Amino acid sequence: MFQGKPDWKKLHNYPQPRLTAEEQAFLDGPVEEACRMANDFQITHELADLPPELWAYLKEHRFFAMIIKKEYGGLEFSAYAQSRVLQKLSGVSGILAITVGVPNSLGPGELLQHYGTDEQKDHYLPRLARGQEIPCFALTSPEAGSDAGAIPDTGIVCMGEWQGQQVLGMRLTWNKRYITLAPIATVLGLAFKLSDPENYSAVQKI
Repeated sequence: MFQGKPDWKKLHNYPQPRLTAEEQAFLDGPVEEACRMANDFQITHELADLPPELWAYLKEHRFFAMIIKKEYGGLEFSAYAQSRVLQKLSGVSGILAITVGVPNSLGPGELLQHYGTDEQKDHYLPRLARGQEIPCFALTSPEAGSDAGAIPDTGIVCMGEWQGQQVLGMRLTWNKRYITLAPIATVLGLAFKLSDPENYSAVQKI
């Protein structure tokens, strides 16, 4: 494809994505109801937020858990199913679609599943799946947009005192803005550049 010589036959023969019965039922049931509950004028111009009853509905039906595995209480939907859900929600309210989309994209939920410890996964993922915790992902800063390589935010691996004990940790210096869901988030995924000047082997120990 990137060589300018796409194999159209191979591309056309690629199997069409299909929703599972569970994904289709979610689309036909909870998603339809969420769309019915959403009044975009009210959300945008009167509340500047989703109404409380819609927030409660999204949490109850695990809209924020499409990316989370079932073993942690998530829905574990395919990327295709997630795109169908967001497509339908965005037809009613862009704010609603973004509110659901952010927790199901790059952020604490996905990062914890890939890189979290078992203790972190067992604590945070069920809470994220239930909507008990609301995540956000802090990348952009006043000096840099979505270019992660340009962010000035830093973390230094060091020893420090925590609850009366010397522990290995990080000292962070950061300043972020334009972070979707930040005003209500309870779990923060923070993008920064990590350095380990004392060679503490941070990745293995923190």
